[in-house]
Amino acid sequence: MKKNILIIHTGGTISMHVNEETGAVVPDDINPLTRESEKLQKFANTTEIDAFNLPSPHMTPDHMLQLRTIIMNTLDHNTFDGVVITHGTDTLEETAYFLELTLNTSIPIILTGAMRSSNELGSDGIYNLVAAIRVASEDKAHGQGVLVVMNDEIHAAANVTKTSTSNVATFQSPQYGPIGLITVSTIHFHHSAIFREYVEVQQLTKRVAMLKTYAGMDADIVEAISLADYDGVVIEGLGQGNVPPSIVPGIKKLLANGIPVVVVSRCFNGIAQGVYGYVGGGKMLEDLGAIYTTGINGQKARLKLLVALNQVDCSIDLPAFFHSN
Repeated sequence: MKKNILIIHTGGTISMHVNEETGAVVPDDINPLTRESEKLQKFANTTEIDAFNLPSPHMTPDHMLQLRTIIMNTLDHNTFDGVVITHGTDTLEETAYFLELTLNTSIPIILTGAMRSSNELGSDGIYNLVAAIRVASEDKAHGQGVLVVMNDEIHAAANVTKTSTSNVATFQSPQYGPIGLITVSTIHFHHSAIFREYVEVQQLTKRVAMLKTYAGMDADIVEAISLADYDGVVIEGLGQGNVPPSIVPGIKKLLANGIPVVVVSRCFNGIAQGVYGYVGGGKMLEDLGAIYTTGINGQKARLKLLVALNQVDCSIDLPAFFHSN
């Protein structure tokens, strides 16, 4: 029996076309995916909602929160076996992780997109959308959390990231790999997430900045964060989570003012942790009160801190929340 799948469109390359005169990839006035509804009905009973029509660099956490609200309100009044979200690939991993943290449901929530627009040679949009519908219809996808389906692979929202600017195999999960594969006849899960979290968020009033460290980094960048009244900061540190000594005074000031500082590594693989005891070393920062986390990249750590600071009941212990990854 075919499953009932909700499809929510948010824009992105999957809903764009190449302008033959200029060569630019631009949004369509009418989402081309809506013309494929009859094909999609072969795989599931689909209901479609156009939530946004945004290029993914235009996506904000407020849009993500609106999307979460659309999903929860729709599921409260209708019965669906799964949800598929079409999304631009530049920020797809961020929306996926935001929904992973803020949706409290066991039904499959699948994000997918395309690296080639609807009228390009080798367009991958419809193929990925069909694959996402098939995964959302799979019983084994229940309880797996928010997933990203692209290029015949299934990835967990916490681990997946965009690794190539244009390759159709851009979405990878460094250090972890995909949790499942898709073939012509089979949806195969070979492992699953060992831990899931849920935070109730109704509005996003707090702000979180993110800085990427580099050799010879100037101190005034961190000072500017202090002056701009941010509520939290994520730093992508060097190696295991070390920073240039020039920015240590700025970090001390942030922590003294009660602004949480979360440190991840700018490396794709490995664990960020307080090891080195020199000025700017991870052990020193940890002793100052910086929070180290691993398993998520900088952009996801920023969303996790944003969600934590905007939680409804204000009961989250930040160090424990970030050590749980």
